[in-house]
Amino acid sequence: CARLGLPAASRSPGTSCTLGGLLAGPRPAPCAPLCEHLRICPQDYTCCSSETEEQLRLQSDSDFRDLLEDGASFLSSTLASRHRRFEEFFRELLVAAERGLQAMFTQTYGRLYAQNSRLFQGLFADLRHHQQGARLSLDEALGDFWARLLDRMLPLLNPQYQFPPEYLECVARQGEALRPFGDVPRKLRLQVTRAFVAARAFVQGLATGRDVVTKAAKMPPSSECLRAAMRMSHCPLCRGIPALKPCNGFCLNVMKGCLAHPADLDAEWNRFIDALIQVAERLEGPFNVELAADSIGVKISEGIMHMQENGVQTSAKVFQGCGTPRPAPARSRRAARDETRRRFRTYPPEERPTTAAGTNLDRLVTDVKEKLRLMRGFWVTLPHTLCSDEKVAADVTNEDKCWNGQARGRYLPDVTGDGLLNQINNPEVEVDITRPDLLTRQQIMQLRVATSRLQGAYGGHDLDFQDTYEDGSGSGAGERYSEDWPAGGGGGRSSSGSRPPDSRSPSKGSRQNHRVGVSSSAASWGGPPLPLLLLPALALSLLGR
Repeated sequence: CARLGLPAASRSPGTSCTLGGLLAGPRPAPCAPLCEHLRICPQDYTCCSSETEEQLRLQSDSDFRDLLEDGASFLSSTLASRHRRFEEFFRELLVAAERGLQAMFTQTYGRLYAQNSRLFQGLFADLRHHQQGARLSLDEALGDFWARLLDRMLPLLNPQYQFPPEYLECVARQGEALRPFGDVPRKLRLQVTRAFVAARAFVQGLATGRDVVTKAAKMPPSSECLRAAMRMSHCPLCRGIPALKPCNGFCLNVMKGCLAHPADLDAEWNRFIDALIQVAERLEGPFNVELAADSIGVKISEGIMHMQENGVQTSAKVFQGCGTPRPAPARSRRAARDETRRRFRTYPPEERPTTAAGTNLDRLVTDVKEKLRLMRGFWVTLPHTLCSDEKVAADVTNEDKCWNGQARGRYLPDVTGDGLLNQINNPEVEVDITRPDLLTRQQIMQLRVATSRLQGAYGGHDLDFQDTYEDGSGSGAGERYSEDWPAGGGGGRSSSGSRPPDSRSPSKGSRQNHRVGVSSSAASWGGPPLPLLLLPALALSLLGR
């Protein structure tokens, strides 16, 4: 102030240098020098007091956060909408498949199906729970379904005998050796399990991508970033030239410095997007969930017919292993024999559901693959995307008539490279590249876990049960999908079910002991798809410890 020879806060007559005046029109009245020591903007020939600068700083903070969220809105909105579409499609697909089975079995088997409908409802309840994220082995659920179906059919094929609960427990222990339904259970397990595991992993992957984008777009910017954003966007107001846009190079350096840590997501993000695209291709190819859902009724019908046609041989094996059961009263023999004369038939093609939620799988997959391909490299190119907006920065061709951080003119510093490591020499934003950002590390971890699960689903594996594969035993063994894997027979179900109550009363204790049980708790998409022992080491490496 002494050098300028002006008293503090002096202005020329008729000047409008208030914040409201600066923002009111494109050309405010010229301002005389205001002798204040501004903290961020250039101090010579300024229209701003320190209070005005503070107001602009707060406005800059809000504007920058809004700008970042707007820049990421394409990703978050696209992933959120596709997640809803696929989730709705798969849900309605199961509803249509269950209705189709119910209509076909009611028509062809009548009262006997009505008496045993809860068995089939329980299978679809398990499929729904799996799709909703429950940690439930489909191999267990399908194996249990066939075991219960055997319990129901054996008395129907042999109405002259009684089958108490203890006898049926003995039958369950021989399930795989009996192969009462032929090769149908194995084929159904392969088709349904691969398709539904891939569908669930894909839907959960879309949700993970949406969550990562939302969190990254709301990461709190550093103080250095906010100071740079203030110099870039709002300091021209203090020089009386509010319409002057920042130079493109200036904008790029500021944005690259501010978004250095989100840019660190890019490599893992690209692997995640590639995994999503690969699973999407599986869904429209060998793991087609639409065909898998449609095949459930057909395969069950084929299995029932196989047992009817081979009932004598199956019963003989049962009697050989468990002994001849006690004779049944004559009245119950006649009633059961009358019911078993009606046979199941295969599912007519014209009755098969082919669409759900007003669309079909091919259309959904084609659309989502196109959108996903546009998302590769998003985090590295985000600064370029933001600075290419004419509302944010001047065009790259307008190098001499833009705001360079001090005045109107060319921006001389070089533009730094992309990514975190290249920000070590950023002239606008000081970035500490030696200290890992905890929030970014957590998001990288989340992406890595999601990618691992998607890669497992691409290969036909449910990684929720991958840790039981090592010795070929346990609840996850059936998830290997080997073509020569024996068909599932007996074996217990998961305790996770909320299937309708079973009308059969015997205890299932011995059957549950026959196979490894499955946890009943519903696991969110953030659950550990990697072997649990590897997660602590992976987390430490990501956190740079």
